[in-house]
Amino acid sequence: MKLFSGNSNRSLAESIGQYLDLPLGEAMVRRFADQEIFVEIKENVRGEDVFIVQSTSYPANDHLMELLIIIDAMRRASARRITAVLPYFGYARQDRKAGGRTPISAKLVANLITEAGADRVMTLDLHAGQIQGFFDIPTDNLFAVPLLARDIKEHQDLEHLMVVSPDVGGVVRARALAKRLDAPLAIVDKRRDRPGESEVMNIIGDVTGRNCILIDDIIDSGGTLCNAADALMKAGALSVSAYITHGVLSGGAVSRITASSLNELVITDSIQPTRAIEDAENIRVVTTANLLGEAIARTASEESVSSLFD
Repeated sequence: MKLFSGNSNRSLAESIGQYLDLPLGEAMVRRFADQEIFVEIKENVRGEDVFIVQSTSYPANDHLMELLIIIDAMRRASARRITAVLPYFGYARQDRKAGGRTPISAKLVANLITEAGADRVMTLDLHAGQIQGFFDIPTDNLFAVPLLARDIKEHQDLEHLMVVSPDVGGVVRARALAKRLDAPLAIVDKRRDRPGESEVMNIIGDVTGRNCILIDDIIDSGGTLCNAADALMKAGALSVSAYITHGVLSGGAVSRITASSLNELVITDSIQPTRAIEDAENIRVVTTANLLGEAIARTASEESVSSLFD
């Protein structure tokens, strides 16, 4: 088995390597003057079981092309099996036709990864589980809920805890967390009555006197999460914290979170944290290295991955 990394999240790849007691393979990923990507694998991978760690985060297109070219280089170097490990799968929010004459970009990206030569894909908390069906190769969708539940037990007051889904679509994820914590569940119902009007937040469930935990897979601009936190506080919650797997946090999201009523935002390192995230007082990062490392080890030894979440 050999472990390689692109440029999107090298620190996570190194942490995975430490868990596996496996040094990162030597690969050169550089750009020509016109930003064309060039890859050279600096060691023999013939007959090896190769794992490539690369999140397709910002800049998504550059990191996606890096992944595709690394996969192609591995295939041409006669690697026995190539597994693309994507802690964050970009384009996952484009998993259906949202309107007329719009693409299903998640399917296109799945096709690209498959055609490049990947034999298997491993990812974390897909935005929609059905994206696994977009691939014609084996796909492991790992879950961050056990990792987040462990952190909640270590850092939160469990006596008055309530898990909250920020929208109806995230109820399944929130229910899984609530079950692990033996906590009640509430839902934020958001709706916009007319175009141009702000969203109206209705809370399904009694959050009075509760320490609320918002759970979701992606936070981008942070607007919806901050609005949900405000609505919960107005409804009588004692405090509101949020646990999100993928901290995209684009634009002014970090400053928005810092100024919000959120007590704490906890994200994973599936996306390389920026300096602004590291400096924010109410944002904390937990690592997924052990989870991904164990899944990689089990894949390499042909053991069950799903039993990680039993």
